[in-house]
This record gives sequence, C-alpha cells and structure tokens, in this order.
Amino acid sequence: MSSSSLVSLPAVAIKPRRALPFFSRHPWVFAGAVGNIDGEPQPGSEVAVWTHDGQFVARGLYNPESNIRVRLYTWDAEQPLDAGFWSARVDEAIRLRERLFADTAEGHSCRMVFSEGDGLSGLTVDRYDDWLLVQITSRALYERRELLVELLQSKLSPRGIWLRTEKGIREAEGLEQDDGLILGDAPPRPLFIEEHGVRFGVDVVEGQKTGFYFDQRDNRRAVCRYTAGSRVLDLYCYTGGFGIAAASKGQAREVLGIDSSAAAVTMAEENARMNEVSDRARFERGDVQRKLAELNGAGEQFDVVILDPPKMARHRKGVASALKAYTGVNREAMNLISADGFLVSCSCSGLVSRDEFLGAITKSALQAGRRVQIIEERGQSADHPVSIHCPENAYLKCFICRIC
Repeated sequence: MSSSSLVSLPAVAIKPRRALPFFSRHPWVFAGAVGNIDGEPQPGSEVAVWTHDGQFVARGLYNPESNIRVRLYTWDAEQPLDAGFWSARVDEAIRLRERLFADTAEGHSCRMVFSEGDGLSGLTVDRYDDWLLVQITSRALYERRELLVELLQSKLSPRGIWLRTEKGIREAEGLEQDDGLILGDAPPRPLFIEEHGVRFGVDVVEGQKTGFYFDQRDNRRAVCRYTAGSRVLDLYCYTGGFGIAAASKGQAREVLGIDSSAAAVTMAEENARMNEVSDRARFERGDVQRKLAELNGAGEQFDVVILDPPKMARHRKGVASALKAYTGVNREAMNLISADGFLVSCSCSGLVSRDEFLGAITKSALQAGRRVQIIEERGQSADHPVSIHCPENAYLKCFICRIC
C-alpha cells in the first residue's frame, strides 16, 4: 500500500539480500547497501526506501555525501517526515526525562534527546538548567535546524540554545556548521549543575562534548560505594566528576586526579573547592601514560583506580590500536592497586564491543599477574536510552572490578 505522498518521494532501492536489517528497524542505510535511486534527491531530502523488488521498507532522509546514505525515521508508509512528526518525537523524548527525573535536580541537567535512542538519529540535546546544548550530526537534520530549534524553544522554554559540533562530523556529513548561539542568551561560563547532591561548574562553550558527561551520572554514584576511607586515583579525570563524588559522597580520604587539559584541571580544582573537598582532592595536569609510569616507578599504591579515557576508536580501522591502548593502561593501573582494591574501567568507544573491551581487561590482568573479579557491569545512564533496533547506541562500558 502506498499513499500519493509516498509515490511522489524519490525512491532508494536496497540491493538484493541487504534489506533485512532495515525491516528490523535499524536506522542507518550505508552507501554499500544502496542499489538504484529513482529521482534526484538533494542532501536532506525525504526519500522512500524500497527493496530491490518494490516492497516498501521505510521513510528516511538522504545525504549523498555521507557513508550513512539514508537515516530511517518511520516504517509507516503513511507518515510523512513533517513538522508534526518531529514534534511528536521530541515530545516523546521529553516525557521520558520527566518520568526519569520527576521532582529531582537531575531533571534540570540531563540528556533530553539521545539521537537514535529517541528515534531522532543525528540529534542530541543536553539540558543545563535554563540552557540547551544541541549537537547535530546529520546534514539532513541540519537542514531542518530552524524547525528543531523552534520545537525545543516552544516545549522547554530555555533562556538560550547553543550549537556544538562533534569532532569529525563536518567531514563525515559534508556539513558546514560553526559552534555558537542560535537562540536567546549565551550561557554563563561556568554554568552550575547538581548531580546526586554534588555541584559542578561546567563550561558548555569550550568543554568536551557539550561540557559534561551525563552518561556517567549513575556510575559516579555507584563508585562511591567502594571509596570510603580509600586512596583514589582518578585518571582522565576531566573536571573531576568521579574524584569529587568519591571525596564528597564516597568519603574517600585522598583523591588524585590527572588530566591532560589545563582548563579541565582548573575547573576540577574549582569544583573541589565548591564542594569543600579541596583538603582531600587534588588535581594535576599531565599525560596519563607518563603519570602511570611515574607512580609505578615510585612504588605508589591506591585502593581505587578509575579509568575513564576519551574515545579511542573513531573508525573501524582504529579498533585494534584502541584495544592495545586499553590493555596497556589497564595493566599499568592494576599494578598500582593494593590487594583487595578496586579498578573502575570505562570505555566510551562505541566501535569497541563489550566483549572486546572485557577481553582487553582480561589480557591486562594476565600481564599484570592479578586475579580480577567483576563486581558490577554497568553502562550509560537512563537518559541515554538504547534502541533495541540500534545496539550500537549502547556505547558506554563500565566494569567495577575487585583486584586480588
């Protein structure tokens, strides 16, 4: 069955024996799966996707310059990708956060829209109190930015909306966009948020991603269960999220945080002062690999070591080197942990699978000669929902391990 609006759309035909993932509602049609194209769709055009023998699959948005040639949004042949569609999807995302964070401070600082996880592939929106930080990773959605901004403004009434660009997206999507204010007032620097009773200053203009890592919210609280009276090493500490939570709520007796960014370390120090833990939490700028070698050389020991490195694999060809790096840094971290201590090891590299990452930790344990028990296996916080049709969304791995 097809409507007149569907018939009028440019048609993208999938190659034979390549359509099953899309019937299963995976939202990314890569260039290698595309067969014939009927019509002349422009970047951002709505298209209908069909099997090679004429069976309707889905409606999506087209980008000839991206390896993700079509992003799929609806499998309803009668549902156009119009303003009403986008409005309904944004409403769904907002309702989920209202349920997750009802009457809590976290509701004012969270991820409001999580791309494929909310059926809005290419759109990420973080809320920082009265400001929204928007990342658009799809050229097709960028062509609709005025509508999306209008919807966000009407539904959430922020004081300002700021656009941030993820590294590599300009090249991947053929997208020309610059960071900056797109509506209302510019956010203050820093902007202050609260998470599980801990306050943080955030630079949403120049900080990493949109300024803060909401995906680790519940993992930071979980780690506090293991830090009472402990000496804690927080590696790749950024603005001190794990370390300050450990000192404040986890009652760690000493925290040392290391990060290569001078701006991040300065913010971490300010966050420690704001939470009145400066006497127990200090932060240093430095290369983590060198610092690990230095601490091991000095015979230092810690009760808890936290590893939360930045993304190590941005392309499939980088996975092997990422696994090698994960193995090395986890091995050196294990060498610093006292008997019966804990390692918190994280990976935000979506291209590195859970099993591959766990394999790297296992290899580290063998090389370090340590016996390791997994106490908790965790992922991203609930405001980063995972679509069952797009498991690649489950990017964050977090293992809390006992080191014997």
